[in-house]
Amino acid sequence: MDTDTGLLLLRLLVGLLIAAHGVQKVSFLLGGSGLAGGTEEFRHDGFRGGTLTALTAGAGQIGSGLLLAAGALTPLAAAGAIGVMTVALTVKWPNGLWVQHDGYEYPLVLIGTATTLALTGPGRLSTDHALNLPHWPAWSAPAALALGVAGGLAVRALLHHPPSPQTPPRSP
Repeated sequence: MDTDTGLLLLRLLVGLLIAAHGVQKVSFLLGGSGLAGGTEEFRHDGFRGGTLTALTAGAGQIGSGLLLAAGALTPLAAAGAIGVMTVALTVKWPNGLWVQHDGYEYPLVLIGTATTLALTGPGRLSTDHALNLPHWPAWSAPAALALGVAGGLAVRALLHHPPSPQTPPRSP
């Protein structure tokens, strides 16, 4: 196998998994719980916005995943994937690293893979190459990582409400 075939396989695996996860958030396809289930998942994780939050997250995962898989607008696709996986990482952060304890291992792997694809470019077997887009400049990979992480943290800051502290009962 050559590098371009390896990049194609990596893009397809990661991109389609991210997109499929988004489909699960908004439908009953691929074992999803429908939009109501996706909405409840976000509420359970402490996010506001209900249905709109689930739709936006699902659309972000579907869009960035499909763009990554296709090797289309690769730095933008990577930034989108990094953003949604940064939100997932922040949700799982309190559980530690390992996935057996519902930790952030998997989102971290996806962030690393999306960053790597932004660094390497999508390869010749990609939409970017087929459209004869110029090779992305070297700064696009760190920009994708920075924008993705910043966007994910901004979403977390805007939409997540911390658990309210328990107020002690008043004495009569």
